[in-house]
Amino acid sequence: MPRPTHDPFEDGVKPFICFSIYAANLAFTRAYKPLLDALGLTYPQYMVLVALWAEDGQTVGGLGEKLFLESSTLTPLLKRLDGQGHVTRTRDPADERQVRVRLTALGRRLREAAKDVPGCILEASGMSRENLRKLSAEIAQLRENLLATAPDRRAAG
Repeated sequence: MPRPTHDPFEDGVKPFICFSIYAANLAFTRAYKPLLDALGLTYPQYMVLVALWAEDGQTVGGLGEKLFLESSTLTPLLKRLDGQGHVTRTRDPADERQVRVRLTALGRRLREAAKDVPGCILEASGMSRENLRKLSAEIAQLRENLLATAPDRRAAG
């Protein structure tokens, strides 16, 4: 590990990219909360629905990979969405080990109700759509780089 040539802590948390991302995440949570409260959703539930709106009928494992969620975290989310009537969970007849998650009619209708959420977040960001796409791609690359160096890549994801 390279030794720093200066004291890395003299400026506090400001220069730490991890802190900037963490603090931005907190700000995103605050921005999303009133929008998602109006829909009766939490942010993780919303992300599950966004993934299903893009591709319905995914397996629990596939959703977990896309959302970087362990089964122990994802299963209760899916159970709540099922209880709210937004999704169904059924065993895949072709492979009983797999559980498929499908949107219900209510879950599909919720997509229309949520259509303004991304635009509201874009506006709140004060950035252009293109700048946010570029930033998102850079953060995704940073994540992949960090995961590639993690001792146990499965545990880090």
